[in-house]
Amino acid sequence: YKKHFPNGGGYIFTFDIKRDAQKAKDFIENLVLFSLLANVADVKSLVIYPVTTTIPMYKDELLDQGIRPNIIRLSIRCENIDGIIQDLDKAFEAVT
Repeated sequence: YKKHFPNGGGYIFTFDIKRDAQKAKDFIENLVLFSLLANVADVKSLVIYPVTTTIPMYKDELLDQGIRPNIIRLSIRCENIDGIIQDLDKAFEAVT
């Protein structure tokens, strides 16, 4: 780990977008640097929409597992932090 990630590894953040699933989708659509992929430990930053990237379940099963329709997961990786912050700011502005 120290050899391949001398500055540390990436980070994963999970959060809810206020309101509903459509706002979560709008947030994702307004990201530029983040790729919508269900990978783990990729070299680029990813956005994941768990409702559509998990094993198919009924709505009540998803909720039971803590997978809400407005939940988003970000995997922050190697891009410039200023670019990441600008991208997130733009996406948050689009849904407020």
